[in-house]
Amino acid sequence: MFRVMGIGRFEDDSSQISYLLHSQIADCLHASSTKYWIKKCCCQEIKFRWVFLGVWDCSKAFLYFRGRKGNRERGLISDLMNTIGSRWLTRMAEDMGKSKLESSRTFWPSFLRWIPSSTDHIINAEKRLLSLVKTPYVQEQVNIGSAPPDSRVRWFHSSRNEPRFINTVTFHSKDYSPTLVMVHGYAASQGFFFRNFDALASRFRVIAIDQLGWGGSSRPDFTCRSTEETEAWFVDSFEEWRKAKNLTNFILLGHSFGGYVASKYALKHPEHVNHLILVGPAGFSSESERITKFLSTWKGSILNQIWESNFTPQKIIRGLGPWGPDMVRKYTSARFVTYTTGEMLAESESRLLTDYVYHTLAAKASGELCLKYLFSFGALARSPLLHSASEWKVPTTFIYGFQDWMNYEGAQEARKQMKVPCEILRVPQGGHFVFIDNPSGFHSAVFYACRRFLRPDPDSESLPEGLTSA
Repeated sequence: MFRVMGIGRFEDDSSQISYLLHSQIADCLHASSTKYWIKKCCCQEIKFRWVFLGVWDCSKAFLYFRGRKGNRERGLISDLMNTIGSRWLTRMAEDMGKSKLESSRTFWPSFLRWIPSSTDHIINAEKRLLSLVKTPYVQEQVNIGSAPPDSRVRWFHSSRNEPRFINTVTFHSKDYSPTLVMVHGYAASQGFFFRNFDALASRFRVIAIDQLGWGGSSRPDFTCRSTEETEAWFVDSFEEWRKAKNLTNFILLGHSFGGYVASKYALKHPEHVNHLILVGPAGFSSESERITKFLSTWKGSILNQIWESNFTPQKIIRGLGPWGPDMVRKYTSARFVTYTTGEMLAESESRLLTDYVYHTLAAKASGELCLKYLFSFGALARSPLLHSASEWKVPTTFIYGFQDWMNYEGAQEARKQMKVPCEILRVPQGGHFVFIDNPSGFHSAVFYACRRFLRPDPDSESLPEGLTSA
């Protein structure tokens, strides 16, 4: 019914911990009140230095209560959700995320730490993954300062007010190649584009970044408390990075959440962006009747409360400690090998990507905490880009995989309101990570989208075979 995990440094033997936790599960199933179980768990904190109880598969627990009749039993649902939301899912998971991973120097060797990761681990995992790329590159930490004068949020806030850095990879290119800046999505980092760098670097000067609070970039404490502040966190930090790199007139490509950030940046600073490429972007879907109907159900209400508590997938990975890498391995194997919609990852690719993904997810919580401020349940933007389509000033190309769960119909609606050139391309054998699923098809779509920068006669260019124009 409940799958509960105990984590921590304990005074007692681990076997006693296992016994106590299993006893608490049994108590929960037979106790007259859910609060009794939670209170008992809280009491154990006196005996142990710290305990983290993660409640998994909440829907199964509520299915148990749902089958019982009476107001009293139904009240248990409210009791449990209130307790989870206010006391456990948020507070204890955030405590796990506050481990001091900003510094790579620690007394304990990695194999003795609960979360065997650090900033150095991320950079080293990135280097191993990018060893698959043949094109030479330069990796640097670009200093974006500590206090942009006109920012709407103190994204640089910290007790020491130290400078922040954006992890940046620049690939060697031919002289006078157009600049392509690549921005990753949520729960990802620039290394996710490892299958694309060689092909794209043959035509572009490719620069890929980790957004502030992600990957190998600085991970400040996340201080935003509104949609406007959260957007400024990413847009203003990207603008400071652009200034530090002295870039202008570049092509900006963003995937998923990165597409949302790229769009917001282009709306605020259109003078620097020559063309916008949005790959399965978030923010263009309008609220659907299906999601609204689902949220009205008891299960939808539960999931929505978990979402609003800002409980992120990364907290699960940290909570699993030394078992986290195995969960990530199962995910990458399933998503990009067993159930891939296109070209499977080779064994070496899967292994190196798994290592890289784990370290980027397990590091200190920072940018990931943007989720509930920018999107409501169902990845629906709180400040939809559809509402800003008429203000668009940058020519735009949307790219979607045929099996992408992001709906391209939102892009079609936006195009109707745009006063600039806009096209929508669909790539076969590709899902949300179309650039991994079908890299050759993705490259064809990018080259076609940028034909006016790459071809002397762009109007004569025909749509590449296999691509579909929506």
